[in-house]
Amino acid sequence: MTQTEIDGPDAKRPGLTRRQIYEAQVRRRSMAIAAGSTAAVLLALVVLIPLAPGWEGVKKSFFNADVFARTFPGLLEAFLLDVAIFAWSAPLIFLLGLCIALCRDARSPALYPLRLFGTLYTDIFRGVPVILVIYLIGFGIPGLGLPRPWNSPYIWGTVALVLTYAAYVAEVLRSGIESIHHSQRAAAASLGLGHSDTMRFVILPQAIRRVVPANMNLFIALQKDVALLSFIGPVEIFRQAGVYKSLLANFTPYVGAALIFLAVTVPATRYADYLMNKQARARS
Repeated sequence: MTQTEIDGPDAKRPGLTRRQIYEAQVRRRSMAIAAGSTAAVLLALVVLIPLAPGWEGVKKSFFNADVFARTFPGLLEAFLLDVAIFAWSAPLIFLLGLCIALCRDARSPALYPLRLFGTLYTDIFRGVPVILVIYLIGFGIPGLGLPRPWNSPYIWGTVALVLTYAAYVAEVLRSGIESIHHSQRAAAASLGLGHSDTMRFVILPQAIRRVVPANMNLFIALQKDVALLSFIGPVEIFRQAGVYKSLLANFTPYVGAALIFLAVTVPATRYADYLMNKQARARS
């Protein structure tokens, strides 16, 4: 590293080593290059897309300001149903996933049936696409002729989501449990704690904390997959956008629905990334 490389505003800051000054300059140079390349790509898109032959038709069909203004309030109202389904599904998914994870962690030979059940459960519900589970449960169980309200698509759609996502959450929780060093169990046993108390007071608090970012990503996916329930009846945001599309012969409501989902999922995703980076820094 030469003297020229460390000249600049950082060279006059007291308390910095030559290495720190050089790394700060490299970071600034990298950020400038990234900003320049991003601006160039965005400028190219803004200039080139309107030059496409069919742009005016696409703009009228997908980016119609009048249609957006007319339909957006109704989409927001329909999205409240998505939020409600997510709100009552998420705790059930976590509880069922935790039970399945504990079944798979059962170590006593007498509890082998539980371990086998947990394995079969996760294999089945992770192997079948969520839309198929929604169709099979959402149409199959009400077909048994159950009385109201037990034939409601809201109930059985929620059951399908809970059963599917609990399998993924269970595997994440199980990985968190297995990441705890065996010395923790040995230390708990030396203090006189049984298996259940060790799991409750020692293992689970650490395991759940470790897998928070991974589970947050699963719940972000859940918020989007709630829209799949529209295929069995509930008029949530995706179905409402389809209604508007049919009435107005325009696809702009789908764009509005996408923007609403992005407004919820992007901050949640960035927060999950922040937690993952925080955990990585804590381990280093």
